[in-house]
Amino acid sequence: MPAPYSYDLRKKAMEALDEGESRASVGQRFKIGKTTLYEWQQRRKETGDFQSKKLGTGGYNHKITDWGAFAEFAKKHGGKTLSEMAELWGNINFRTIHRALKKIGFTRKKRPMDIKREMKKSVPNLKKL
Repeated sequence: MPAPYSYDLRKKAMEALDEGESRASVGQRFKIGKTTLYEWQQRRKETGDFQSKKLGTGGYNHKITDWGAFAEFAKKHGGKTLSEMAELWGNINFRTIHRALKKIGFTRKKRPMDIKREMKKSVPNLKKL
């Protein structure tokens, strides 16, 4: 995606338009499209300035906003599965619970593994003694 036009260039183009020059001549002089100049004028009318729009989204709509309450919730329900915790917290996905637990630094107890064959203990060889 190309970079936005600099504010200095925008300012010069808008000053030329304010002096009564046509969009076509301003566009040719500054190598800017007429539609772009029109959009800048509309933005100035609506917001009072012709700054570039911020790129990207504003991020996720975070479901967990009170981190202190969530930390208490995690301490109280830490033994439950992520799905159970998500159900208890409310309308939330278990992945969100996982990210939140990671964010607050809460570690969960790992499931113990079943061992089918244990290692044999080493017994000193009595024949050599």
